[in-house]
Order: sequence, then C-alpha cells, then structure tokens
Amino acid sequence: MSPRRGQAALTASPVLVGAVTVLVTIVAVFLSYNANSGLPFVPTYDLKANLPNGAQLVKGFEVRIGGARVGFISKIEPKQQPDGTAYAQVTMKLDKSIEPIPADSTLLVRPRSSLGLKYVELTPGQMQSGLAAGSTIPLRQARPAVVELDDLFSMFDAKTRVGQRNTLNGFGGGFAGRGADVNTAIEAFVPLLADLEPVAQNLSDPSTRLNRFFASLARAAEEVAPVAEEQASLFVNLDTSFTAWASVARPFLQETISESPPSERVAIEQFPEQRPFIRNNTAFFRELRPGVAVLPHAAPILADAFEAGTEVLPKTKQMNEDLADVFQKLAEFGDDPMVRAGINSLTRLVSSLNPTLRFLTPAQTTCNYAGIFLRNIASLLSEGDANGNYQRFATVSAPTDPITFELGPNNEGGPSDAPANGPGRHNHLHVNPYPNSAAPGQTQACEAGNERYAAGQTVIGNTPGNQGLKTDGQP
Repeated sequence: MSPRRGQAALTASPVLVGAVTVLVTIVAVFLSYNANSGLPFVPTYDLKANLPNGAQLVKGFEVRIGGARVGFISKIEPKQQPDGTAYAQVTMKLDKSIEPIPADSTLLVRPRSSLGLKYVELTPGQMQSGLAAGSTIPLRQARPAVVELDDLFSMFDAKTRVGQRNTLNGFGGGFAGRGADVNTAIEAFVPLLADLEPVAQNLSDPSTRLNRFFASLARAAEEVAPVAEEQASLFVNLDTSFTAWASVARPFLQETISESPPSERVAIEQFPEQRPFIRNNTAFFRELRPGVAVLPHAAPILADAFEAGTEVLPKTKQMNEDLADVFQKLAEFGDDPMVRAGINSLTRLVSSLNPTLRFLTPAQTTCNYAGIFLRNIASLLSEGDANGNYQRFATVSAPTDPITFELGPNNEGGPSDAPANGPGRHNHLHVNPYPNSAAPGQTQACEAGNERYAAGQTVIGNTPGNQGLKTDGQP
C-alpha cells in the first residue's frame, strides 16, 4: 500500500512534473544545438588541413568520405605562407572509426546545395602510413576549388549580356540557310582537329611554358606602348604602300609569288654548285685589293693609255694578221716532243741553279757588283796603238824594308811557306777569298772592294766589322 501512495504522490505534484519537463526540454535543446559541434563525452579523431581558400566555409560544415558524414569542421583560421600569400587552415573532428586515414589523402571543398552550403570531401589515399591525430594535411594535397554558381552568374553582367545577345543575332543570321555548308565545314574540321590534337598536347605540356609566352606578350605590349603613335603612322603608311602595290598585284605580284617556289627550288639545287665559283671570286677580289687601292693614282694614267690605245690599236690589225702565222709556228714548236724534252731539261737546270741563284742574287740586287763590273770593264781595253787595244794592268811589287830594301820573310814576291806576317809594317798578307755579299746566311754587307787596309796586321778572310751596303765612291 505504501508504494502506491508514494507513486501517486509524485505524479500528483504539478510543480515537480513541470520541472522535470523543463529539464528534459533544456537537455534536448542543448543536445540539438551542439549536435554539429559533437556530442559531449564522445571521443573524436582530430586533424588539421590547409586549403587555398576558406571562403563560404563556416564551423559545423560536414566532412564526408564517399558521401557519408564522418565529421565536421570545428575551427577555421587564416594563415600566411613565407612568400606572403594567404591560405585557410581548418580543424576537423572526425569519427574514431576512420582513424588513421592514409597520409596521401586529398581534400576538396564541394557545394552541398545551390544555396551556398558546403562540405569538405575527404578522399583517402593509397599509402600504408596514416596520419596521427593532430597532424596537418599539407596545402599541396588540397584540390582546386569548385566554381561557385554565384561566381558563374557574376560573369554575365550587363555588357556581357548585350554582347551575347548581339553574338547570337549575328550567328543566327550567319547560319540561317547554310546547314549544308556547316556540315561540309564540320567534315573538313576532322583532319584539322586530328592534327591539332598533338599541337595542343605540346602547348599544354608544362615544359612548353606557354604561360611565359603570354607574360612576354604583355611585357612586349608595355614596351611598344610609348611608340603607339609611331606604330599607328606606320600602319597608315603601310596602307599607302599596299594601295600602290594593289595596282600591280595582278599579274606582276601574282606571277612573282607563283614563280618564286620553282625559282627557290632551282636556287637550292644550283647554289651548292656555285660555291667553287664564289670561292674563286672571293680569292680573285682579295688579290685585286692592292690594285684597286692604287686606282685613284693610276686611273688618269690608264685613261691616257686607253686614249692612246684607241689611236694605235686600229693600226695593229695587219700586225695581228702577221702574228697569226708566228703563233701557229710557235704552237707547232710547242707540240714538238723534242721541245718539251728540252723545256723539261731546262726546268731541271733552273731548279738545280735555284740555290746558287738565291745565294748570288744579292751580289747584284743589293751590292750591284755586276753593274760595277760591266761599267769598269770598258776601261780594261781603253789603251792601245795602231795594232789595236790591249789589256791594261799594273805591277804590284812585294813590299821591302825602307832602309835595307830587302824583302820581308814569307813575302808575296815569291814562294813562301807561310802567310806574310811582318816584321815590317807592310809585310802582311791581306786576302779575303769569300767576301760577304749580303747573301743568305752572311752579314748584310757588301764587303768585296770595301775592305779597309789594316797596316801592320795580317788579315785573312772577312774583315772585322760591317763595311755597309755602299759599293761606289768608298774612301
């Protein structure tokens, strides 16, 4: 009996029932309010993730794997990279049942509805190692943000809508009644697109650096901006030039363009054949340079020669006719085998004489010994009588002692067993069998006939010192 009375007393109190009802309601509201922030006393698997942009994300948005809710966002913080760019770091409270997720897992912020709700899609990776609680998923594993509907609709502003309307009107009028032509064009586009595919692949390859091309175009535009007026004038002048060319476009320019490929083809084939000719021309003009350099001085002289030649050359016609027989005979003479043998022998003779001639040539070209000899030999036979001229000579006696008038020992007046070597001042031999004549390997001096007499000394061979290159009028 007593329990029934106590139970009846509990339900009979309106205050107590109301208090219990209010308490239950408060607990239900509290749990409902905090449901998105996690239920109390329930363990979670906490991770952080870096996202390029946290726009339109708020705390409490869901985290899903394969469409199933596995957690929610509990915190969003702005962060800054070393280069100054900003990014968002979100803290996620995930269910303990998925711990740990692979370290190469990726994140993607996706729209939940057209009203702007978002959720974070977590895609588990393939790595064996997992992320420990409190770890951070790096920014490189965050995929690009999905294009938002409001971003899409914001492109269509008033000017864009007007442009689209005009474009549709223009295309509508352009395509009207041209269905067959459009079909033909589409068929022709097939090989174009087939060839365009590898080109597009190359352009899209990161190694092509196509983005730098447009940046470079922008810089180029900035460079030419200050000379925009000059460029405008250039196009105006080009219009004038093209207008002038229009009058000769057909057939002259047209024929030039059509004939250029075969002409260039012939040039490609023939220019390599002309290389020896061009090379020889180059050498020829290189050798002409000394002559061309003296043309300013020689031109008046050549002009006088040509003027005289115009009077003389007409008179040489008969001589040229007479010379024809001479050259014919010379040709027959040149074809004679005996002549060729003689010329070969003469060539060998000259070749064998070359070393001697190279040695003896300076005796004339430098010392003029041959000229002096021919000049002086005329006086060798300048004396004579009624019977004719005879050779002039002078007797040179051996030197004697000025007191005893006796010849010194080994004097040159008779046989001797040694060169004359004193004791008298003049009883000394002076002989130079091979004087220097400026020949190769010798002292550059014309020594023959220029040796100074050294009194009281015996001199055999070249005289000490350099006697110079003067050969006439020496003291």
